[in-house]
Amino acid sequence: MSKTLEFFFDLGSPATYLAYTQLPALCAETGTQLVYQPMLLGGVFKATGNASPITIPAKGRYMFNDLARYAQRYNVTLKFNPHFPINTLVLMRAVTGIQMRQPERFQDIIDCLFRALWVESPHLGDPAVVASVLTEAGFNPEEVLGLANDESVKTALKDTTEQAIQRGVFGAPSMFVGNQLFFGQDRLDFVREALS
Repeated sequence: MSKTLEFFFDLGSPATYLAYTQLPALCAETGTQLVYQPMLLGGVFKATGNASPITIPAKGRYMFNDLARYAQRYNVTLKFNPHFPINTLVLMRAVTGIQMRQPERFQDIIDCLFRALWVESPHLGDPAVVASVLTEAGFNPEEVLGLANDESVKTALKDTTEQAIQRGVFGAPSMFVGNQLFFGQDRLDFVREALS
């Protein structure tokens, strides 16, 4: 496939979860390669002066209602995690590590962690809970969390986050078709048009 869609994502964003549920089919329909780019949303927020919509109560309430409408439209389950917002540093390092060292398991780990965060709602800020979720999905938690502490993995996540910022990313999900940036899971129609 000559066309690519770069998907800059952080597991801790419910809007990103919704985009993740739709992009594989969209890419299959348009003959596009989906390229996952794990980034740290907290780092993007810090660099750009942005913040989660939840920090503004009225906007946060609206966002949750709007995302529920989209989940219904997409026919997917979305359950708001009571532990939101969650610090995803370790999770995003783990995802990056698997992408680097065990790419054949990359889809498995993002499926497992997105489902845990936005369908099952455990507290993934608790290392014991993370270990349990990983074990249930057939991962060795010591190995995965070991990758999260690997210096080259930490550097790779920092580099991808910095690359995202340099390209104009200010939040998640952010998608690129060539140099065109599309922000938000509610922009998938424009993504589809750009890929068509």
